[in-house]
Amino acid sequence: MTDPVMAAASFEDTIAQRAMACTACHGTLGRAAPDGYYPRLAGKPAGYLYHQLLNFRDGRRHYGLMTQLLEPLDGPVGDAYLLEIAQYFSRLEVPYPAPLPATASADVLRRGQRLVTQGDAERRIPACVQCHGPAMTGVAPDIPGLLGLPHDYLNAQLGAWKTGQRGAQAPDCMKEVVSRLTLDDINAVSSWVAAQPLPTSTKPAAALPALPALAPGATAMTCGSAPVTAQRKDPK
Repeated sequence: MTDPVMAAASFEDTIAQRAMACTACHGTLGRAAPDGYYPRLAGKPAGYLYHQLLNFRDGRRHYGLMTQLLEPLDGPVGDAYLLEIAQYFSRLEVPYPAPLPATASADVLRRGQRLVTQGDAERRIPACVQCHGPAMTGVAPDIPGLLGLPHDYLNAQLGAWKTGQRGAQAPDCMKEVVSRLTLDDINAVSSWVAAQPLPTSTKPAAALPALPALAPGATAMTCGSAPVTAQRKDPK
């Protein structure tokens, strides 16, 4: 039988222990749950994780459980605590699982690859790699990686932006981009990304590569929660 006195003595009030409440859904050490709907937290850029906590708390993202957990953490003290949680998970280095084999057709996968790596200038859809990094592992401190996310989660989040159930701090560049995608585009992107192998280094890039000057008629795409993307091209 466990001695309750000894059990109490072994408790440490650390961010690691307090963050265990998150791992009930997000998996041990935030490495993602196996059901395909709760995303990985470990190793994500701290700024991105922090902004998502704020988005749930402040009503830009909608999921009842997350909202209820975060609503009490309002004000400067709550902001500081949420940043501490974000920084804790961002520092964790745990391996990614191997991607599941793609089940989509070759045509769907080709379409997804083209949108992710090249975009579609005629429809003013920038390539995903333009902001999420050439290796799609994200860019510190605010842009998340796309690799290692399951198909169902990617589909759900892109669909949530499409229907207005997910948002970010204004100006919301993802809302603008996803509004130009069809449902078939979303499925193609999710199918291709979810099937990609992870690179040797899964850490977010330190910075995006420099882009050439904007072409005549093009505009810069500004993201409220990721200022680094302010110089990314919005094809026109």
